[in-house]
Amino acid sequence: MKLTVLIDNNTLIDRYFSAEPGLSLLIEDRDTKVLFDTGYSDLFIRNALKMGKDLSALDYLVISHSHLDHTWGLDPFLRYLTELGIEKQPHKRPTLVGHPEVFTSAGMETFPEFGSLMSRKKTARHLALNLSREPVKLSDRLTFLGEIPRENGFEGKTAFGKKEGSCRPDLVMDDSALAYASEQGLVIITGCAHAGICNTIAYARKVCSETRVADVIGGFHLMNPAEEQLRGTLDFFKALSPGSVHACHCTDLDSKIALSRVANIKEVGVGLSLTYDEVSG
Repeated sequence: MKLTVLIDNNTLIDRYFSAEPGLSLLIEDRDTKVLFDTGYSDLFIRNALKMGKDLSALDYLVISHSHLDHTWGLDPFLRYLTELGIEKQPHKRPTLVGHPEVFTSAGMETFPEFGSLMSRKKTARHLALNLSREPVKLSDRLTFLGEIPRENGFEGKTAFGKKEGSCRPDLVMDDSALAYASEQGLVIITGCAHAGICNTIAYARKVCSETRVADVIGGFHLMNPAEEQLRGTLDFFKALSPGSVHACHCTDLDSKIALSRVANIKEVGVGLSLTYDEVSG
């Protein structure tokens, strides 16, 4: 499996791509091509073109959760597919995979709209939808986790405004992730890990019946975390002992430095490409 970073907050030295505060990853697993999140704009499309990556032949578009830095690129992506159709260029229309609440927008008084701008009904006119709270197999090795249980006592408690049509604080229950079964163990791919990075990893290990973790890549939502959350996360990663950790997007510098004391932290930026072995046989 090959993973390429199309969008992150950062770029790599001497790689002439552009960045924005969002996330988009391209995952190529043999014949299965998956776009994981779309960032904030059409920048993921422009970066992909510069990298020589073909987004016209995707099998799946996975949306980790509804927030703008992961979903607002959906509109330009649908325009991109529409323009290919108008020009009679060969292309696929990928199946969109996500939690059933991924199109329910969110906001707060000072920030009225930071959820998906595309509605479920509108998107369904362009793409097949597979919205599930349960895990979904995308290939023999790659799994969408669905709704992630929040079982530990130190994370997954932060609310972000309110969901559209609700008066209750939004705990981002639509947050999900991917897990890939490599020869060295699981590669866990997160958007923002609002469910908690430790909860996410624990659920991936349960769903995939695999305790080894080769890598964790994506946002950990550790931005000035509470002392209890950071301490619990560090204890978890120390016991987990993953092969490597590619914390990016919504993981602040202090949290990365703290994680580096207990895990093998690696740099992430637009243009990074990682290759993982497949399960033997």
